[in-house]
Amino acid sequence: MNISVVIPLLNEEDSLKELHDWIVSVMQSNSFSYEILFIDDGSTDNSWDVIQQLSISNKSVKGIKFLRNFGKSQALHAGFAKAEGDVIITMDADLQDNPEEIPELYNLIINDGYDLVSGWKKKRYDSVIAKNIPSKLFNWAARKTSGVKLNDFNCGLKAYKKAVVKNIDVYGEMHRYIPVLAKNAGFTKIGEKVVQHQARKYGHTKFGMNRFINGFLDLVTVWFISKFGRRPMHLFGALGVIMFIIGFGFAFYLGIDKLFLNPKGRLITDRPQFFIALATMIIGVQFFIAGFLGELILRTKRQQQRYNIDKELNSPK
Repeated sequence: MNISVVIPLLNEEDSLKELHDWIVSVMQSNSFSYEILFIDDGSTDNSWDVIQQLSISNKSVKGIKFLRNFGKSQALHAGFAKAEGDVIITMDADLQDNPEEIPELYNLIINDGYDLVSGWKKKRYDSVIAKNIPSKLFNWAARKTSGVKLNDFNCGLKAYKKAVVKNIDVYGEMHRYIPVLAKNAGFTKIGEKVVQHQARKYGHTKFGMNRFINGFLDLVTVWFISKFGRRPMHLFGALGVIMFIIGFGFAFYLGIDKLFLNPKGRLITDRPQFFIALATMIIGVQFFIAGFLGELILRTKRQQQRYNIDKELNSPK
């Protein structure tokens, strides 16, 4: 199979039929073999009914329905697990991503050898204050922190080599940082393509300003995991040693001063250096223990269930 199109969605019943027809038209005109995977992230409207109807009329349509809203990252995780195409295309269900971009994205993966190609919505039709300016700040911070030189990390339109989606773990709200996760997994040929952005035709956005706050918090997490995710002791252990040495230095000074230099002076417990020494040595030990616990967790972690599937459509081959 050439292409798997993975589409996470939440309450997009009005746009699904139009999006489906548009994708099918592009696939047929380019003679691609394909599948369309709709991941219903707990919609409360008739989105699942529409997906079922599309699956009946088109055997290339498959669907997964979550029991409740688990988030876009979990929807992509489920879609990636099911995808069978050589190239996986992700796009949003709100018709703001243009399916006409799919053939060129496919060629960049197959012919040019990219592991991942991210769309760049250079010209946007979103609110300047509510989305454009925060998005630019967010993308700048992501570039500086991750080292991945993309202009639009959060664009839903992306293309992946199959091996990429089968070897990365998209969890929490990390869908914004899939290129960073791919880079950390060893897929370093990451490209970018300017894509057409379209104004929302139906409904309203499901994301508020809190997504930028969550995005920056996730960025800190990605940075930490990138640097120390496989070796937490290197960070916590180093901090622990530094803090313990500082505390021990103060304690050693207080001991020498009391025993040899000023034996009749104030009690050690009356001096501020005593509390500095005590606090820093305790903190140092705690950092060291945190590093050990991190190492133990890495060695004993088990895969946890992160979403519950309510229904699933698998068209017969």
